[in-house]
Amino acid sequence: MSSFNVCLTELKIILASGSPRRCELLKSLGLDFEIIKPDVDESILKNELPEKLCVRLAELKAGAIASVHKNSLVIAADTVVVIDDKILGKPKNRDEAFSMLKILQGREHKVLTGIALALNGNLISDFESSSVKFRPLSDNEIRAYILTGESDDKAGAYAIQGKGALLVEQINGDYFNVVGLPLCKLGFMLEKFDISLTKVLNV
Repeated sequence: MSSFNVCLTELKIILASGSPRRCELLKSLGLDFEIIKPDVDESILKNELPEKLCVRLAELKAGAIASVHKNSLVIAADTVVVIDDKILGKPKNRDEAFSMLKILQGREHKVLTGIALALNGNLISDFESSSVKFRPLSDNEIRAYILTGESDDKAGAYAIQGKGALLVEQINGDYFNVVGLPLCKLGFMLEKFDISLTKVLNV
């Protein structure tokens, strides 16, 4: 792999995601970046493990944008929720959202986010895993939460950074991973590209 030895703030950055949560997390670092949502097939392959799925989809997203923007740092991610070895993606409708939250209530599940970075023809990827435990929920509480709209377009049908925080009893691991972009893992991966974070950290 090539060594870039540049500062993160000196690169043109593209977030390959339409997720408002990932956008806000990247903004929290004080970075300027462009958002380009990739058009990729997010179907799950037969017998695909959750770890493989989230990394493969992150790589697909990064690769799709990097093929056009070769000189930009492309950041892509994909998040899945897993319980009983079953992958819970984004609910197709609110009935499916209810079924997902019904399974999650009162129990612990895993949230995995795959990350892929692409720059100048190089691509690296990794994933982060966190455990989340929901408090017990009645059917009325689940329906009330779904009516907030937070379940729409969210892996596992909830948003921990919003009213979904009321559903969560305990979290073990990176909170930002559950939101959708593990920032600490992102920092480690940037270092693998020899991209300096000093100006971001203001040191």
